[in-house]
Amino acid sequence: MELGLFSFAEVPPDGTDTTRLRDLLEEIALADAVGLDVFGVGEHHRADYAASAPAMVLAAAAARTERIRLTSAVTVLSSDDPVRVFQDFATLDLLSNGRAEVLVGRGSFIESFPLFGYDLRDYDALFAEKLDLLLALRASERVTWSGRHRAALKDQPVYPRPIQEALPVWIAVGGTPASVVRAGRLGLPLALAIIGGQPHRFAPLIDLYRQAGAEAGHDPATLKVAISGHGFLADTPEAARDIAVDPFMATMGRIGKERGWPPPSRAQFDGEIALDGALVLGSPQEAIDKILYQHELFGHDRHLLQLTVGPIPHADVLRAIELFGTEVAPVVRREVGTSVVG
Repeated sequence: MELGLFSFAEVPPDGTDTTRLRDLLEEIALADAVGLDVFGVGEHHRADYAASAPAMVLAAAAARTERIRLTSAVTVLSSDDPVRVFQDFATLDLLSNGRAEVLVGRGSFIESFPLFGYDLRDYDALFAEKLDLLLALRASERVTWSGRHRAALKDQPVYPRPIQEALPVWIAVGGTPASVVRAGRLGLPLALAIIGGQPHRFAPLIDLYRQAGAEAGHDPATLKVAISGHGFLADTPEAARDIAVDPFMATMGRIGKERGWPPPSRAQFDGEIALDGALVLGSPQEAIDKILYQHELFGHDRHLLQLTVGPIPHADVLRAIELFGTEVAPVVRREVGTSVVG
């Protein structure tokens, strides 16, 4: 199994975009040094996040890393231009010597739609059409294509071309059955975000994805699954909880207020830490147990954690990355390599 991290570059109240991006690059470099497989940077267009242009951040990270794969997490394709997305990540692939990936989704925040002049009523139609174009760009150097929401292309060459024969494109979903079916029918790898609740309730979605892929004639070996979610590690369970609880509660409470959700309670937080909860938070052994438990549910190929759900002191984040890479990842890889998923 591949183990990795992702970040939205959360800006602390006493920090700046400059300091947060500087710290983020150090975090990515450390993730590479301790042997993690993937690092993702998400796209947001808000004052509390510093990464509105993930490809730019990842390009800077490419110059500081040697092995780790670099991906968006996610690219809001519905409000972006697929040609530019392809060019950005093809360029990243060249700069990183073949380590680029793009994780595309419809987006859980809506700021990018009015910012770039799109109508939220076209939320799904925009994504479907632009995904079609992105895949056409990936497949051929010269593209002829037409749609409703973008100017047509007629035998148009698109450069540069990536090092990888097919630039990896993952589909990010949050729990919508139609989205997992679309990914399966297209034969694209699936990234499922689990940010709350009991993970076992998401297992039918993974089954649905694999069923759709099989019915469309895709090799099951190509139908890769990533699970992404919130988490934090420290040397002891108590330290992990003490460091992460306040930023987590404040961030989820603020987002919940924007969306009309009730504020999270400490009891909910503690419930999510349990083995059958969504949060991978605690000591290295607790993280190992939780990831292996979820692997028994999903048989997934990649597990990604967001360590900074809300601003967390940089030194604590670096220690969490070190623990994840040196203590958690080797055990998980060894156990998954010898286990049989039921």
